[in-house]
Amino acid sequence: MELLVVVAAVVALVFVVRVSLDAPAARRVLPVLLVALVVRLALHVVLQRGALLDYGGDNLWYELWATEIAEQWKRDGFSYISANSAGEPYSVALPSNLLALIIYVCGGPAPVGCTAFIGLLACVLCVIMYKFARMIGADDRSAFRLLAVLAFMPAFLLHTSDTYKDGFNALLVVASLYVGVSLARRFNVAKLLVLAILLWGLWNVRPYMPFLCVLPLALGAIGLRRVISLRSLFAVTAVITLVLLMPGMVVHNGPVERMREQLEHAQSAGVQSANRAHVWWRPGSGVEFDDGGNAWNAIGPKLVYTLLSPFPWTPGSPALQLAKIDTFLWYLLLYSAVIGARRLWHSDRRVLLILLLFIVPAAVAYATTMANMGLIVRQRMPIVMVTSLLSAVAWTRIPGGRTGPGRPQPDDGTQPEEVARRAVLT
Repeated sequence: MELLVVVAAVVALVFVVRVSLDAPAARRVLPVLLVALVVRLALHVVLQRGALLDYGGDNLWYELWATEIAEQWKRDGFSYISANSAGEPYSVALPSNLLALIIYVCGGPAPVGCTAFIGLLACVLCVIMYKFARMIGADDRSAFRLLAVLAFMPAFLLHTSDTYKDGFNALLVVASLYVGVSLARRFNVAKLLVLAILLWGLWNVRPYMPFLCVLPLALGAIGLRRVISLRSLFAVTAVITLVLLMPGMVVHNGPVERMREQLEHAQSAGVQSANRAHVWWRPGSGVEFDDGGNAWNAIGPKLVYTLLSPFPWTPGSPALQLAKIDTFLWYLLLYSAVIGARRLWHSDRRVLLILLLFIVPAAVAYATTMANMGLIVRQRMPIVMVTSLLSAVAWTRIPGGRTGPGRPQPDDGTQPEEVARRAVLT
């Protein structure tokens, strides 16, 4: 039965690519994503669920919770289950329920089937990244390059080759921002409904992430017709980040309190100490900052480690050494993103505002919980994804052989050739 799930994932991928992209783009993209899906399945088998690298563990918890949900469905019928029989909440309810559906269909544990589904979601994310890059002004060549690079980024590849939640998180974050930017440009009730569903899903994966997505989308919509100065951009970003994340400055209501609880739990001494743990026969990747026990102290060094570690000289496990490949690619993307941000500043400040108002608060939020260089590589994946959109803008060529942002692709499905013809006629 697992084989049928794999076949269904392949068929679904072909369908998504052909429906989402025009024929020439689909012909280039589909082979890359089919290989990406196969590589994920192969890694799942070869790595023996992290045993070969001595990595992972939470993936097994998510599958165990999914198995519990599948068993409950057999007894009580289908329903969305967010807590176990003892009343304890599942920390990743949405992934657990989706994986439970596969386990239920297969009649028992189905690690390969679950991996095929997660690999499919990773490929769908790559399609969204392609469309997102095109929408903000990247040309087809640059958007395709971005898709090909991200599809095989080592950290993204590893964490979408098993039942980790990181692929779900990255997909929902990028999809929310994509729909939100599209909605800000052209209002549509259907898009608004899709955005609400995506944010609900994100709430059931990582409850604090919807806040980091709603913030840029709301301010991006408010600033639709305004010309935003560089000083105003940084001021708004700094103020909103503090209001959102500082414990004593947020509004006391249910959702915000839950976000605060998650952040405070992640910032607690016990969790930080656990994240810094290492085994006796090799050095770990834990980092301890001289912050006096306050998560907001030493924020500068924490941001450096959050965004740039592991460094080339960092000792650690084989998995951490492999993560350096991912970090090197991230350095290249980050360099291009700075150039892309500068060019987007001159062509579409609204989109730049939306992207930065996700990237900066997310980086600060993760910096306050920074304690392990291996862990941060997977946590910052949404930041890497969103930042890399600016890289695609930097790679875009304009007439004369120079690089720079092109004309943003319309969001109504109009082909680029039709856009050019309309531009000439008008």
